[in-house]
Amino acid sequence: MRAHARRDHGDRRKGNHMVTIADVAQKAGVSISTVSYVMSGKRTISQETRDRVESAIDALGFSPHAGARSLASRATNVIGLQAPLRSGVDVHVIMQVVTGVVTRARTQGYDILLLASDDAKALQRAARGSMVDALLVMDVESDDPRIATLTDLPHPSVLIGLPAGRRALPCVDFDFEAAGWLAVDRLVALGHRDLALIGSPPEVMARHTSYADRLARGFLAACEANDVSGTIHPCPSTPEAAQTVDRVVSEHPSATGFLVHNEGALPHAAARLAVHGGDRFDTVALCPEDVAATVPGLADSISVPAEAIGAAATDMLCEMLAGSPRQAVRLLPPHLASATKP
Repeated sequence: MRAHARRDHGDRRKGNHMVTIADVAQKAGVSISTVSYVMSGKRTISQETRDRVESAIDALGFSPHAGARSLASRATNVIGLQAPLRSGVDVHVIMQVVTGVVTRARTQGYDILLLASDDAKALQRAARGSMVDALLVMDVESDDPRIATLTDLPHPSVLIGLPAGRRALPCVDFDFEAAGWLAVDRLVALGHRDLALIGSPPEVMARHTSYADRLARGFLAACEANDVSGTIHPCPSTPEAAQTVDRVVSEHPSATGFLVHNEGALPHAAARLAVHGGDRFDTVALCPEDVAATVPGLADSISVPAEAIGAAATDMLCEMLAGSPRQAVRLLPPHLASATKP
């Protein structure tokens, strides 16, 4: 009764920190989802674990937010993941993000409902049909029409991507803008003064997919800051990437430093650049680590931690489901492969 009474008397503070369900989980030595199950009664928990959790709640004076209690009472333990397979997206990278989401969700006691469409109606159906507790949305555009729908839904939502302007929803992604800066700094350090970005397919850039926009913004800003020339070139994710390289080399004969962010195009572009430039050219690849390892002759690479992005987004969403205050933006920082090797 004492633990129950404490939980009914408002949120307690630990120093200047509002006690959250994550604090309870840490003190009890269990997962956040286990604490949620103890409070909601939705799953069978051993008496020993239940006693530890209730003891931690009592000791910390934790009081779950009323909205979190209401949500827990109708929980499905399913997270909706919208991962649209649009034209131009790299399925390999998409599936790595999905793997990160699914793997982390299972450790938190959640299943995943995969939504392959790209429209807001699918999100509405999943949410209003009581199919999911929360939503993760991928392939976010700089001005994404789905954001308005998600904002109107009562379900917690996290974007895997970073739209432009004020962010109405929590966002998790890789810091593509910083990656653009890092790549330019690396190429400049190698002595190049005229740079080219071989980028995403034309349809991805035309949609203003947020990662493509942010990479371009960082690349151009870094070129300006370093007082070097920089151009951006959309590129198909097919062997026709070699033709894009031919055109860039013809139109920009002084370009000798290249950043390639296009997993499908990378082997074809790198091979073509080797034919054209020999030792004159240096290429930095922005792609998952396993992709870069298959391409010979790269000057350096920046890994896109696709699985880690999915895991981080899932962590943020599970924390929101458990009643913790939401974060605004979390961006995973870029690292050069050459800087992380022993």
